[in-house]
Amino acid sequence: MHYMFLIYNCENRPKPGDQRFDEILARVNAFADECRRRGAFVAGDPLKPVSTATTVRIEEGRAMLTDGPFAETHEHLGGYYLLDCRDLDEALELAELMPQAHFGATIEVRPVDHIPGLNHGVA
Repeated sequence: MHYMFLIYNCENRPKPGDQRFDEILARVNAFADECRRRGAFVAGDPLKPVSTATTVRIEEGRAMLTDGPFAETHEHLGGYYLLDCRDLDEALELAELMPQAHFGATIEVRPVDHIPGLNHGVA
């Protein structure tokens, strides 16, 4: 079953040049390698800062664009992994291994819903 791992509160992640960057990058890459070793890795990417986001809503048939995320929250989505896990137990085990969780990020683990007839596969 596919699980989406949504990574929140990682806006303050170290950037290249920061003394912690290489260590954290190595840990994140090791996590992705462990997911690949298990055959679970499907995809994963960081997102650009929340300041680059644009929210689209439709009101009365017209697109309304807003800078930034729509949600009024202090937790912002900063990245994701899509993993193919045996079950929720394995998904939670992997979430605990995520280096981001050890550096202040919050990890939301959510099963991906499969809706019969929905055509969202990769072409």
